[in-house]
Amino acid sequence: MSSMGNITLVNGPVVKAENMESFKMREMVLVGEKKLIGEIISIDSGNATIQVYEETAGLKAGEAVYPTGKPLSVKLGPGIIGNIFDGIERPLLDIYDKGTSYIPEGLGLSSISLDKIWKVKMAVAAGDKLKPGAIFGEVQESTTVTHKLMVPPNMEGTAAFVEKDGEYNLEHVLLVLDDGANKHEVKMYQEWPVREPRPVFKRNPIEKLLVTGQRVIDTFFPLAKGGTAAIPGGFGTGKTITQHQLAKWSDADIIVYIGCGERGNEMTEVLEDFPKLSDPRSGEPLMNRTVLIANTSNMPVAAREASIYTGITIAEYYRDMGYNIAIMADSTSRWAEALREISGRLEEMPAEEGYPAYLPSRLAQFYERAGDVKALSGQEGSITIIGAVSPAGGDFSEPVTQNTKRVVGTFLALDKALAYSRHYPAINWINSYTGYIADLRDWYRDNVSDEMLELRAKMLGLLREEHKLMEIVKLVGEDILPDDQRLILEISKVIKTGYLQQNAYHKEDANVSLKKQYDMLKVIDRLYEKALAAVKAGIPISKVKDEKLFYDIVSMKYNTPEGDEKVFDNYMKQIDSYFNPLISQYDKGGKKHENEIS
Repeated sequence: MSSMGNITLVNGPVVKAENMESFKMREMVLVGEKKLIGEIISIDSGNATIQVYEETAGLKAGEAVYPTGKPLSVKLGPGIIGNIFDGIERPLLDIYDKGTSYIPEGLGLSSISLDKIWKVKMAVAAGDKLKPGAIFGEVQESTTVTHKLMVPPNMEGTAAFVEKDGEYNLEHVLLVLDDGANKHEVKMYQEWPVREPRPVFKRNPIEKLLVTGQRVIDTFFPLAKGGTAAIPGGFGTGKTITQHQLAKWSDADIIVYIGCGERGNEMTEVLEDFPKLSDPRSGEPLMNRTVLIANTSNMPVAAREASIYTGITIAEYYRDMGYNIAIMADSTSRWAEALREISGRLEEMPAEEGYPAYLPSRLAQFYERAGDVKALSGQEGSITIIGAVSPAGGDFSEPVTQNTKRVVGTFLALDKALAYSRHYPAINWINSYTGYIADLRDWYRDNVSDEMLELRAKMLGLLREEHKLMEIVKLVGEDILPDDQRLILEISKVIKTGYLQQNAYHKEDANVSLKKQYDMLKVIDRLYEKALAAVKAGIPISKVKDEKLFYDIVSMKYNTPEGDEKVFDNYMKQIDSYFNPLISQYDKGGKKHENEIS
């Protein structure tokens, strides 16, 4: 334990102190008489700069700075799932239950309850040799999550003592490891520095789809398990609701939702809605596999900067148990603004738009902690990071969006015009992209169909062609186009309205299986091919576009229950029964047969 330092300057969340020679870089400290939580971010001789994670109003020069001897860390153990924390893992529900609507100053780094009793089932015996990360027991943390108790990554040895199965609190010693030099007590929880990635045995190649149930994502811009995605969009374009849909319907085992600097009313909606949502996979409350981290825009700015590291550390802990984790960070722009504010108070040289020069590297460090891995425990798990970006005025050329775009694998660009026309998800199919198609090709072949990605490419080609044609239509009108190009415009409307647009509140449309997505694509493709054959036969576009038929195809997303493949066969027959007789009435020159004319 080091000696105390003394405060010399207070500038918002930034505090400077002297007599800090024995303190370490990144050490967590307690600042002032209230013992506010802080972290050392620079040391120059005996002078240190500290960022404080609590409100610093009332701090005075000369007050003491107390050491802790360890970096900013979080407690990892049973009690995390279903809980709601602030940016440094303090439990908000517990604080509220104690009779305060605000987080009191100097509360300390409280986290999961150390007194709560859990039923433990041990999985090792005395004399067993345990390596770092080895699973030595289990706790049923929620109805859907089995918490696997692991040896800390920095510890190994022979089990000199193993507690019997029973009910214990988190402070109870369950295991004693003898490494030959020392004996180490292992409890139900462990601590880990939030800024240090947890070690893994190896990183696996990206090759599995994160199934979201959202057609525009699963089919057109897929996201891989262990991959990264950004959802940029201006105000009102649906970033939060898109992340809610992904949290509810994706096939991740555990969701970590980080409300990073968002408005209080948005986080209130999350905190009120998530506990009420039903998990579509188990029928249990969605909170039984969710962790919420709430750090709103009116909370201390330094804690906002730490919140994404708290979230990713919790995710890594459950990943090491063999779970697939999806992190929703809403939004990384507010996190970057926290960096900018602290950087300004540190008087660092600003880069583009006032952001610090290290913004790109910090973003990359965060997204790099995603991945599909084989953990030290031998289990295979993944972390998928989905970060919302809130560019001012919807300007995607600003620094946070551009630097995020460089490091993520999927870019889901939200469009204000689509959102205002009530087209949700408002993902622009021209500006969005994914880098995972080659990685997922075998997965689609094995789990859906060889044809899935071919149909995807074909439909995207039609949409891009329609985008070009619309520039001409805006200038000279649609009538100038030949019928085959006018057909592209009509089929693109079917794709956009009948496939890409999805109703989050409709029973059949909120979540769509990949098989149904594939069948819908085949129906739309059949419509296009038959209509194109009719156009080539000389049939006028007014005759080719049958209003009832096109309307039925657009509406099939509402009228086809999951698993009912006969419905799609009926759509195919409906298309054939309309176009086949129509085409047979026309010769190659586009004229009706003589008997039809007479």
